[in-house]
Formats: sequence, C-alpha cells, structure tokens
Amino acid sequence: MASSLTRRSNLAERTAESWKPPALAAPRTAAERWAARLRRYFDLQAGSVWRDVSELVADVRGKVVDVGCGGQPYRSLLPAGTQYVGIDIAEARAHFGYQAPDTVHFTGAEWPEEAEDADLLLCTEALEHVPDPAALLKEAYRCLRPGGRLLITVPFAARWHFIPFDYWRFTPAGLKQLLDGAGFRNLSVWARGNALTVACYKGMALFLPVLFPQVATRTEAWSRRLLGIVSVPLFVLLAVVANASLRADGGDDCLGYTVLAERPLA
Repeated sequence: MASSLTRRSNLAERTAESWKPPALAAPRTAAERWAARLRRYFDLQAGSVWRDVSELVADVRGKVVDVGCGGQPYRSLLPAGTQYVGIDIAEARAHFGYQAPDTVHFTGAEWPEEAEDADLLLCTEALEHVPDPAALLKEAYRCLRPGGRLLITVPFAARWHFIPFDYWRFTPAGLKQLLDGAGFRNLSVWARGNALTVACYKGMALFLPVLFPQVATRTEAWSRRLLGIVSVPLFVLLAVVANASLRADGGDDCLGYTVLAERPLA
C-alpha cells in the first residue's frame, strides 16, 4: 500500500468522535431556554431545523408521533391540544446520550404505534442514523392515517457524527426515490442554506474544539480556551453572515434538507 495512505487513519476502525457536541434536549427552565436560543444562533444545523419545523407544525392538529425523538427538542413547538408521542430505539441513551423520561422505547423494526393512527409523523436528523431507511419509511407509512403528513429533516454538509451510528447523506433525488418507494405523495424538499451558509458553517466548526475543548489535561484545555478568546470575534462574524444567508434561497450545496410528504387518501 502507498505510504501516503498508511499515514492516514483507517476510518473503518473508528468507534467514537474526536469532538462531540452536547445533545439537544427540550429546555425546562428560563436559563435553559435562553441557552437554547443562543445555541440555535451559533449551531446552524440546529437553528435551521428549528425554524423549518416551527413553521411546518404551526397548524398541526391531532396526534404527532416523533420517531427518533432523542431529547424531544421540538415538542414545545406543537400547538396546545396536540397529542405528542415520542418514540426511540432502546439504545438511544447508550448510542446517542438521549434520555427523555416519557419516551417510548422499542426494539426491532415495528414501532409501538397503531396503524393509521398518527396525523403527523416527525423525524428530525434521525434518518441518517438508521441502517435501513426504506424500512423506516414503510413503517411511517403504516402509522400515518390517510392524508397524514411526514416531516423529515436530514443533514447534508455535516460532519460524521455519533460515530459509528451515522450511515448516510441524502440528496433530494435519493429522498424522492425512497419516499416514492414507500408510497408517499405530494413530496416537497427544501434546502436549508446555500454555499455561503456552508462556508461559514465549516469555518465555525474549526473553532469549536478550541472554544469548547474536550481534552484530558487541564493545561491543554486552558491553552485552547485562551486561543479561543482571540478567535471569538471571527466566530461571531461567521455566525452573523451565515444566519443572514439563511434568508436567501437554498442551493445545491446546503446544510441539509427539510422534507414534507403525505400518505395519499386512497
């Protein structure tokens, strides 16, 4: 094997992230709500997903099933009177660090939900962690009532995360193929951000291990924090430009996609 390749890490053997962001969770106190707002401004993936989901669930009624719900960060966006059910795999805490107390955990391919019972099925930033996405979409189709909607978000320009449980990056064409194959209709796919958003996002990602070091020694941690203080103005500038760019139309190079589809009436 060429020597230039042997000097590189064999990623097939990776079992953990070198830098792991804190898990998203539903805020419960005033301080947590302010921290969540701040994070959504600087975490472009989380912020762009939040804005799209908040717009698309504003008029939802009936029963909402949040599959792969994690810490249930979008539950508070649902209108009053909505019936919310959060479900996740039994390994959610071990694999992803999520532990919402009222989540219904399951094993196997079939969800603990009745057929044709949900008005909206929510699946945010979870499809890429499913070994068999087609099977998940078929189960979503089973659980939705005729006319019910499926709301999905997936990352595109995102690093490999929750290693080794991050399997896919989807394109609009790939999403259409999967959803058509599962029986869904009236498909819409929207890009979150554009090339400028992605450029800022990648630049900001360089600073995160410096500003929030996850290292073993105290000396190294403080040296990185001091270096991070110097870089804060540039980090903030990139965030301002990126958030402004999110107001423009999405592009082929984007943070991710927001998807809305419907189970047909007949």
